[in-house]
Amino acid sequence: MSTPRTFEDLVAEAEAASVDGWDFSWFDGRATEERPSWGYARAMGERLARARAALDIQTGGGEVLDSAPKLPALTAATEGWPPNVAKASALLHPRGAVVVAAAEDAPLPFADGVFDLVTSRHPVATYWDEIARVLSPGGTYFSQQVGPASVFELVEYFTGPQPAAVRDARDPQAARRAAEAAGLDVVDLRSERLRIEFRDIGAVVHFLRKVIWMVPGFTVDAYRPRLRALHERIEAEGPFVAHSSRFLIEASKPLPAPASPLSGRSSG
Repeated sequence: MSTPRTFEDLVAEAEAASVDGWDFSWFDGRATEERPSWGYARAMGERLARARAALDIQTGGGEVLDSAPKLPALTAATEGWPPNVAKASALLHPRGAVVVAAAEDAPLPFADGVFDLVTSRHPVATYWDEIARVLSPGGTYFSQQVGPASVFELVEYFTGPQPAAVRDARDPQAARRAAEAAGLDVVDLRSERLRIEFRDIGAVVHFLRKVIWMVPGFTVDAYRPRLRALHERIEAEGPFVAHSSRFLIEASKPLPAPASPLSGRSSG
């Protein structure tokens, strides 16, 4: 029978692991998360196979976009974090996609109406006016996003209870209203809460280092007493259980109204 690994060993391993990109294979055997029923990567791949020109916003390391079996001849991706820009470029350039370094809150560096498909998995924020601007008439925005109070069992373990305004942020209905205000038609909106299990403290540390907005400013040194207490709890009681919140939103840019048969005719 193997000897249980110590708190210090687990934490040191998690601190040394790379957190670049959106590859979550490090968690294999150490944490599990239920997947949304709609299968975002598969559904995105189906849409990419039919698209003429596509843009993936906040692509991370490009892993989700690269999972698509077929990319349009014109495929672009944006990313704001330099290590991810390099990783995405290495992954996507061989497939003919261009990766553009662009800050998350900056205007998209593309002309109006260029793309008939815009995608984004777990964007930090969604700038609906910019999405509507770069979509061609009849084009589609397809995105899986983080919903309200996601993994808050873990967040509040470290930060204490969060105010209602924070817990209720990322409301799917607010996303619907913002999309419609930008002139888009929401054609699909679904949400789910999904079980997560953290099976050792290393998985918790790696998660909080990778998903940096969960506990802003997280470091092992700053939270060592709470981490040690959680390690002891997991050892005594089993996995720490939390729940992620996800929603799927699909919105289309309306086609222009057909011209009236009488338009352009002079009277008299």
